[in-house]
Amino acid sequence: MFELSLMCPEGLVEVLSDALDALDALSVSVEDADAQTDAEQALFGEPGMPAPKDGWQRSRVTALFADEALARDAASVLQAQDFFPQCQLLGMAAVPDQDWVRLTQSQFAPVEITPEFWIVPTWHAPPAQARRVIRLDPGLAFGTGTHPTTRMCLRWIAAYPQAARVLDYGCGSGILAIGAAMYGAAEVVAVDIDQAAVESTRQNAAANGVEVVAGLPERASGQYDLVLANILATPLKVLAPLLCAHVGTGGHLVLAGILERQTQELVQAYASLCALSVADSEDGWVLMTAQF
Repeated sequence: MFELSLMCPEGLVEVLSDALDALDALSVSVEDADAQTDAEQALFGEPGMPAPKDGWQRSRVTALFADEALARDAASVLQAQDFFPQCQLLGMAAVPDQDWVRLTQSQFAPVEITPEFWIVPTWHAPPAQARRVIRLDPGLAFGTGTHPTTRMCLRWIAAYPQAARVLDYGCGSGILAIGAAMYGAAEVVAVDIDQAAVESTRQNAAANGVEVVAGLPERASGQYDLVLANILATPLKVLAPLLCAHVGTGGHLVLAGILERQTQELVQAYASLCALSVADSEDGWVLMTAQF
């Protein structure tokens, strides 16, 4: 494989990326050309949401091609375009063959939830101190345990294992539902609007030897001792009446996917239904809970 590197201004990132895609690039990545310098710019979007801009003032665009001929042809075609004088061809280089599977796997190490509770990819051995282990590999659905919101939810589950009936609303990979089942929940229902997430939850639950009923949102019925929702602040506000209606007397509501600066918004959105408060925080995210 061959890598083609280019420089372009922020306003041409999308145009250049689309052109590379049309020229059969296997992948296109964009990074700040001024990274690790005083001119570096922060550019972040919330999980599941697009970044606020397509690129940086000076963006380095890297495209991967199957062979050298395709990379050279792409460079020639791009240099003939009207927009290209504002860009710069930085270079082209062969990409050494690597064990990409092993390289990808090396990025996912076991994740500690508590000293005795871990999330461990199938290619790793569980730590010696682990007493409860969720076996989970990266997949299409959100939730591998590496994100602070997931870890905070699982820590809460580990500290409050008494729930008999649990609802995981917006289950993604099913990781929270699996954790609840491992901590003794008699009945766990996991729902998501994405059928791929539903199937992922079913497969992951089976692989971990726990029973989880997974389905689309209409599968949720009645009231639960624990309702978990690790989504984002905006849908959590919209879903407030629905989620609260599913919490039984004495039950707990646990919400995540909330940035610290969004805390008051959530308190106000749920004020007529329950008294939300911050139960945990990590890396700018908060976990909010209420008891009914």
